[in-house]
Amino acid sequence: MHEMGIASSVLDAVRTELTKYPGSRATKVGVRIGEWAGVDVESLRFCCEALIMDSDLTGLAVELDYRLRRNGCPQCGHEFAIQNYATQCPRCDCEHTVPLGGTELDISYIELDDGEDDGTSAP
Repeated sequence: MHEMGIASSVLDAVRTELTKYPGSRATKVGVRIGEWAGVDVESLRFCCEALIMDSDLTGLAVELDYRLRRNGCPQCGHEFAIQNYATQCPRCDCEHTVPLGGTELDISYIELDDGEDDGTSAP
């Protein structure tokens, strides 16, 4: 199950980012996962939760953003989702479309809390 390795890498990246901001705590991390990245989203969610539990990142929320595979047509400019592996443009029938997305596997953001009270919370 390579999802455990991916989850571990995501959390390592969060820890690395935290070293740049002493005293901060990570509250949320966003991960983009493309349809063709070869990652089972629910397995990755489970692995992240298992690694976070009772760790230095307890309370970290993981948001997984699943992206469908998309192509674009250089002839007519139409963008479309790939269905049944058909990459031909559904608008103009051009057979030479280009991939635009769906292979992502990256961290899109890490939210940190510096722990300082900004005075807006109730006592």
